[in-house]
Amino acid sequence: MKGIGMDLCEIARFERILEKGDSFLRRYFAPEEQAYLSGRGQTAAQSAAAMFAAKEAFLKAAGIGIGGGVSLTDVAVRHESSGQPVYALEGKALEKLRAMGAEKAWLSLSHEAGMAAAVCVIE
Repeated sequence: MKGIGMDLCEIARFERILEKGDSFLRRYFAPEEQAYLSGRGQTAAQSAAAMFAAKEAFLKAAGIGIGGGVSLTDVAVRHESSGQPVYALEGKALEKLRAMGAEKAWLSLSHEAGMAAAVCVIE
């Protein structure tokens, strides 16, 4: 194991963000993520909170934070046909993973009682 990170986000915060429009999504979410969220309907805020937590969990596992040289749009979350969330790393995020001597970043998401959580394990 090369790194582990965890993050927690309040879903209500993302409900307020999404009510204001899509500028936040355009700034921090890759186009594929934005498309996924646009199809989530009433669960969009829950999904956005979990996906944002996944981005921060990756940065923590990589030993950096926001502003550490990796754009959050390079730390994308995709969902397999089974529904399993996986990282789709690009650009500086992928470079960081490789610089760590790692091959994969594993992701687990959960949400309950108004909170969304993500855990990232880099190996």
